[in-house]
Amino acid sequence: MDATPLALLALVLGAVIGAGVTAMIVAAVRARRTAQAQTSTVLPDGLTAVLASMDDAACAVDASGVVVVASPPSARLGIQAGTTLENTELRRLVRSVRDGGTATETIRITRERISQDSRLVSARASAMGPRLSLLVIRDVTEQERLDQMRTDFVANTSHELKTPVGAVTLLAEAIESAADDPEQVRAFASRISDEAARLGQLTGRIMSLSRLQSADGLGEFGPVAIDEVIASAVDAHTVQADSAAVELSRGGERGTWVHGDAQVLIEAVGNLLANAILYSPRGSRVGIGVKVDDDVVEIAVTDQGIGISDADRARIFERFYRADDARSRRTGGTGLGLSIVKHATQRHGGEVRVWSRPGRGSTFTMRLPRIDAPQQSPLSKRARKKTDKVQSKTAKKRRKETA
Repeated sequence: MDATPLALLALVLGAVIGAGVTAMIVAAVRARRTAQAQTSTVLPDGLTAVLASMDDAACAVDASGVVVVASPPSARLGIQAGTTLENTELRRLVRSVRDGGTATETIRITRERISQDSRLVSARASAMGPRLSLLVIRDVTEQERLDQMRTDFVANTSHELKTPVGAVTLLAEAIESAADDPEQVRAFASRISDEAARLGQLTGRIMSLSRLQSADGLGEFGPVAIDEVIASAVDAHTVQADSAAVELSRGGERGTWVHGDAQVLIEAVGNLLANAILYSPRGSRVGIGVKVDDDVVEIAVTDQGIGISDADRARIFERFYRADDARSRRTGGTGLGLSIVKHATQRHGGEVRVWSRPGRGSTFTMRLPRIDAPQQSPLSKRARKKTDKVQSKTAKKRRKETA
């Protein structure tokens, strides 16, 4: 019997069996890899380095909601590696992309341990496999606040402008009706002039506040003598103080300097003086003093007026807010003065503090970074003389009225 066909048959059977075994091994390896992929939480190459360099909060989350790795800013939202996502909406967002794709939602996050720390975020989840999802969280709280401020500013401005514009319109109609009565015409014309002045003041302060809040709203910064700032502010409000029978008193240290915009600082200090005079009783005193505290210059304006309640003190720096609305409107107040003071001080790297007690008066303090004095200029000497002259003139008039 010829052995050649048997050998060929054995060879064919061996090849078939070998191919079958190989196919089974390949299928087993693929199944194993698929199973590993479905259960693996191994991060893709480079993901950890990318997360470490991100400015936004971002993390990789497994199927059970546990954070595998997180970017440093994630800690501000209470998200840390090895912990479970606290926020139920974020967990739901991650589950929604488990089968693939991406999803984005705007969510308000309140940390359980800090109930007042509420943040509005834009969260985007993307699948990175059957077991892992990438969650990127962008904090939009500040953007929301700025948008709300713009909306409120436009609404408040429109409301405030309606009052003087409406008054001018009505008074113009009244003048037309009283054309044959010269006395009435003069009275209405005087009121129109007052409303126009109020409208001009309001418009000017709105423009000042808008400049302070814009990115390039200030002029070039340079060395500014606080003596000159105070002298100019006092000089600009001497007439108001005389009319209100309020004495202006200047004290404290001299020769201090800051880095900033002189005109903006003069306006800010002037607003504090105007408010102090406005809310002070006749015969009282408004003091403005300067103190150096290490590297900080403190400009304090103190009055003996009606004071501010605790509830009002928390809101007095808001735009258009008036602690005494009726009195402010009667005297032409715009509700923007203290807001301008706050923004002007902040733009100079400082802060504003307030102390007040109802019936005892108030003290507003602007704290600004101090710089070393440049070479002494004649202008600063003139400023000192101007301040002393204004203070002496006011004191003499006050003594004469008392006598």
